[in-house]
Amino acid sequence: MSQPKPFISDIENIRKRAREHIDNGAVTSGYRADRETVIKLLNEALATELVCVLRYKYHYYMAPGIHSQSVKAEFLEHATEEQEHADRIAERITQLDGTPNFNPDGLLSRSHADYVEGTTLVDMIKEDLVAERIAIDSYRAIVQYIGDDDPTTRRIMEDILAQEEEHAEDMATLLENLGAKGEPTAPPLR
Repeated sequence: MSQPKPFISDIENIRKRAREHIDNGAVTSGYRADRETVIKLLNEALATELVCVLRYKYHYYMAPGIHSQSVKAEFLEHATEEQEHADRIAERITQLDGTPNFNPDGLLSRSHADYVEGTTLVDMIKEDLVAERIAIDSYRAIVQYIGDDDPTTRRIMEDILAQEEEHAEDMATLLENLGAKGEPTAPPLR
């Protein structure tokens, strides 16, 4: 049986470094990521989340048809969760001594997702599903880029990624349940 690896830490040196660079806030000398690149990526994710909030809100208010009530509730829930994602990302940007970019000028060019309104309920759900799939792939790439260099940001983005996967599944299920024409599909005969 092998012996457990001992945990050795130079507490005195850690205390000294903490006092020397106190103006850096949460960013210590142990931070290994390229902070400017991480802030840029987080601002792109912030823009993506804000665009998603706006699209889901539009869909919530504009969803047409007799079968839209349950779908509207899903749109509103997702809008609220996307806003929570934006808030978490903005908070992390400030922890990294960056500035979250909420400026509406250029919001779409910073966002990974498009803002497409859609006219029918099915179109709206499809556009939301496309946006979720874009977020999933781009957030996965951010997580992979960050790796072990910034575990806090990686965990935040992993949490958001997991919720985006849930959103995509929700939209796919709605599409499946509504069918191509936006009418509920009949359950299979047994």
